[in-house]
Amino acid sequence: MARDDGGVGNSSYGRKAFKRSKAHFADRITADGRDGWPVEAGRYRLVVSRACPWASRALISRRLLGLEDALSLAVADPLQDDRSWRFTLDPDGRDPVLGIRYLSEAYDRRETDYPGGVSVPAIVDVPSGRLVTNDYQQITLDLATEWTALHREGAPDLYPRARRDEIDAVAADVFEDVNNGVYRAGFATSQEEYESACAGVFRRLEWLAHRLEGQRYLVGDTLTEADIRLFTTLVRFDAVYHGHFKCNRWKLTENRVLWAYVRDLYQTPGFGDTVDFDHIKRHYYQVHTGVNPSGVVPLGPDLSGWLTPHHREELGGRPFGDGTPPGPVPAGEEVPARGRP
Repeated sequence: MARDDGGVGNSSYGRKAFKRSKAHFADRITADGRDGWPVEAGRYRLVVSRACPWASRALISRRLLGLEDALSLAVADPLQDDRSWRFTLDPDGRDPVLGIRYLSEAYDRRETDYPGGVSVPAIVDVPSGRLVTNDYQQITLDLATEWTALHREGAPDLYPRARRDEIDAVAADVFEDVNNGVYRAGFATSQEEYESACAGVFRRLEWLAHRLEGQRYLVGDTLTEADIRLFTTLVRFDAVYHGHFKCNRWKLTENRVLWAYVRDLYQTPGFGDTVDFDHIKRHYYQVHTGVNPSGVVPLGPDLSGWLTPHHREELGGRPFGDGTPPGPVPAGEEVPARGRP
């Protein structure tokens, strides 16, 4: 079973240009169960790493929609071995619900000798112990649209039907140039490849800053899927992408609009309370040995600025639309103090 290097999803890198593969297990959990996996409270377990930006999308969506009681959570160790994501944060090194030491065991129960990487986020069927899906692009959309019967009262509409075309268009540009662009820069094996990817990252960031200068959120006046997808890259930018991935034309803290925007989201319940900067830094700097052979984890950056006033509320907007903020983080799911500002 091949491991998934560095929270990059199913991907390949080396002498050729970095390429992210599509999810191999793309079954969907739906209200009508058309793929054989009906939405059902307590049946499935979401497996994440708090280090991984793709998994962080699912963490945020689950919190905002109030699905904590319906969809249980397993958090993998930010450091991996040759069998990839492991449950060494749990007593006896086993996930207490699935009873497995490695996420790869759930992949093996779904498909023996699967040749691809073991990626997060992943949703596992608890009764059978089999992987259902690792389709990080679709998981959050389905949580927003297929799991509605289990949403909390006051849950926001993160993928409003009237805005879907615009959300999809913005998210596609963000994915190509920012979410995936930082990886193409970080894993580049030639100067030309690196410069092209890095330039694309900052062109898109400048475009986003211009878009966000006069509006609080990316699409409309409420939080949507588009904001979640951008946030998970921006929150990691200065900590890992600026130095580790050489995306260093400027830091996020040096861009007035984007720094205020990402702080606004970080301070919104459901966003910052899922972020573990300790996991993020240790994972990137210690797992990507091809990029950082020493495994040394930097002391910075200073995290205190994340809690400073952002003043984005002056632009208006209604974070949760007609809904309400999520409640407190469930017991046992809190980010440890070392991972917070």
